[in-house]
Amino acid sequence: MNVSVAIQSLPQAENDEELVRIVDEVIEYIKSTGLNYYVGPFETTIEGDDYDTLMDIVKECQHVAIRAGAPSVSAYVKIVYRPEGDILTIEKKTSKHHN
Repeated sequence: MNVSVAIQSLPQAENDEELVRIVDEVIEYIKSTGLNYYVGPFETTIEGDDYDTLMDIVKECQHVAIRAGAPSVSAYVKIVYRPEGDILTIEKKTSKHHN
């Protein structure tokens, strides 16, 4: 793995239930990509070997939220990219905390 992206999608919504519904649709899209991912309470982390693919996923997450009914959406994105080596994976960072 040479790229990791953490995305927090923040759609505008009328109430908490609607917010969760829209974010769940974004997470379902992320799941559908087939890439390794981890859903946390504030953000979802996605890993892969192609920077452009992950950037396209980040972009599409915004479109998914809008199609799900959000009138607008904001996102916070963190990116770790190491073109010539491996990044610390989700597994390496979190497994010891989930045993």
